[in-house]
Amino acid sequence: MPRAKKRSGRGGQQGNVQPFSDEDASIETLSHCSSLSERTSAAEEAGETEEMAQEDFQYKLKVYIDSTVDKSAKTRQGALDGLKTAMATKILYEFISERRMTITDSIERCLKKGKGVEQCAAASLACLLCIQLGSGIESEEVFKTLKPVFKTILNDGAANIQARQACATSLGLCTLVAEDDIMDVYATMECFESLFTHSYVRKDGSRPSVNPQTTQLHTNALLSWALLLTICTGSHIRAIAQKHLSKLPRLLENDDVNMRIAAGETIALLFELIRDVDSKSLLLTKTAYICSKEFDYDGWEPLCEKLSALATDCNKHRAKTDKRKQRSVFRDVLKAVEEGDFQSETIRFGTERMVIDSWVRKRTYDAFREFVGSGMNYHLQANEFIRDVFELGPPMLIDSAALKAMKSSRLERHLYNAAAFKARTKARNKFRDKRVDVGEF
Repeated sequence: MPRAKKRSGRGGQQGNVQPFSDEDASIETLSHCSSLSERTSAAEEAGETEEMAQEDFQYKLKVYIDSTVDKSAKTRQGALDGLKTAMATKILYEFISERRMTITDSIERCLKKGKGVEQCAAASLACLLCIQLGSGIESEEVFKTLKPVFKTILNDGAANIQARQACATSLGLCTLVAEDDIMDVYATMECFESLFTHSYVRKDGSRPSVNPQTTQLHTNALLSWALLLTICTGSHIRAIAQKHLSKLPRLLENDDVNMRIAAGETIALLFELIRDVDSKSLLLTKTAYICSKEFDYDGWEPLCEKLSALATDCNKHRAKTDKRKQRSVFRDVLKAVEEGDFQSETIRFGTERMVIDSWVRKRTYDAFREFVGSGMNYHLQANEFIRDVFELGPPMLIDSAALKAMKSSRLERHLYNAAAFKARTKARNKFRDKRVDVGEF
């Protein structure tokens, strides 16, 4: 910057002082404006880049939708998987709403004409489509088109067994989201009952000869049946308890660990629902409805003995991982049946938390997570329908700066983890087997 000329004032010469000239002010103003324009242009470039990325993403989705009717089965499979990934990780309501019938037609075609893996992908995509659209007229239109196809595949003994398993799971969740008539919900539950009841151990103790793939089909049907049980009326829950509560314990003797766990969780869920109905309608005390006399259940003690045996199972012919998973689940099931307790769990997503404090919430959360997968936390934050299901209120709008300020520092996280590790180690040491050397054998 050029130096200003020396000026003499009335007080004499001041050679060391250089006043701020008009030229300096103009240069300073220009530098300010240039830095401001640079920031503005950077923000505009970022906005343009984001807009271009959004356009590229939508273009890919359009290509996927068009590829679902390709002649190549491999291309159709890739397109279905691409749409599944996009719907599981992003909120695409506006884009999908305009093209929902096109996507629905593609799903229907893949379910009818595809084979095995392609049918499974199409069934999962149907669920994600309903989750994106939410509970309303749009998802009802989609489900009315796909429900007959689901039921046809599900009841067809000659159909691919993996496709039947996928349809059993997808039909349950789509019914929960998009079915508008409770009588149709009951009809779908009867469809599931016609499947999993084939796995009941007979009264004489003989077990039905069912292969592992069919057992998995019956397990999926049982879990979907339990999911729809969460939205039934009180009178229907009572009728179901009268019909099935004495028979469901027979599934606990199944050879498949997943079926045993599904049966145990369903029994705990049914007890929780009937207790809730009794407490609201009859204002019973805890002791009164624990004894289950109101719905004529006489197998209380045998059921608790069976659950206790599964919670402490140590049979050598079963895998260690199966026994560990089974014991963990049935300890909670036994508490639920005997005391009406539930081991609560906290789910953290963003700056929010959700407490899973009942078997109803657990079954619902597990059903959504099965399809959304790792994108569940994102959907809990941004998907209005899922937030409404779990009573989380409207989505919270938090900018990136505020979110960064809320995060704890790396040192704080390290200290917290170290303290938690120390406390956990102390607690476990109390229950560990402290072996000592006893000399040579």
